Amino acid sequence: MAQLELPDQFIDLLQQIAKQVQQQLPALKQDVDFTAPAYIWKDQQLFAIHSPKAIHLDDLKGIDRQKEKLVQNTQQFLHGFPANDVLLTGARGTGKSSLVRALLTDFQSQGLRIIEIERDDLKDLPIIRELIKDRQEKYIVYCDDMAFNAEDENYRSLKSALDGSLQSGAENIVIYATSNRRHLLPEFMHENTPVRKVDVPQYDELHPQEAIEEKISLSDRFGLWLSFYPMDQQLYLDVVAHWLSKADLAMTEETRAEALRWSQMRGQRSGRAAYQFAKHWIGMTQLSKKNSQS
Repeated sequence: MAQLELPDQFIDLLQQIAKQVQQQLPALKQDVDFTAPAYIWKDQQLFAIHSPKAIHLDDLKGIDRQKEKLVQNTQQFLHGFPANDVLLTGARGTGKSSLVRALLTDFQSQGLRIIEIERDDLKDLPIIRELIKDRQEKYIVYCDDMAFNAEDENYRSLKSALDGSLQSGAENIVIYATSNRRHLLPEFMHENTPVRKVDVPQYDELHPQEAIEEKISLSDRFGLWLSFYPMDQQLYLDVVAHWLSKADLAMTEETRAEALRWSQMRGQRSGRAAYQFAKHWIGMTQLSKKNSQS
């Protein structure tokens, strides 16, 4: 019997269809590589990160009080003593996420691990607990920039995970979250005004104070709150000088003026802006030196 030969165009079409179908299917389950120091939770799987970006606690300036409290809580956790879930809130770029990531650099050798999770995947926390329940390492489940809108129901999953369910309280897991909003859910002006009867559907709540308590109760589940604030000008310049010194560059009057101009263009004085300016200035200086030598 003669073998049927398919046209090349038809084969290419089948391959394209198979590729598109594969992209729509969930990723195949893989065994977790527990030798990694950090992980990302995606598609209900732990994906290992073997070389996370190293951030050192000593490089984070101007947040000594917050750093001290977070390090203490983390050390309690690592030694098996009671420790709190932590909510880090405040202005953008002030070191909230960097502080959490720096913990891994300093305490990885003591068994600390970090699992980064998206806000919309918080419902999977019971699955994560089950995966790591028999591990000897200590895991921080870390959610960056966590906030919810008024219609979002995912916050209820987090409330149960923190202390509202029977599965809460595992000895090898804590939750650290950062947010620009202290209470995580939006609050409205009418919620702070005296209760009155109006014929508008959205004001027909019979017990409005209970709705407000529902919103505040989420942030209350975190045992430790750490607040972060914008930097003043001198602290901002000190942070710039710190990063420049790591490249053996000094803070000159020209550098100072450019650093201030950079912060004005960004509309903020923060550790993030200082670090980004330092990268810009160091790179520009090194490139200029290279060009002058060639």
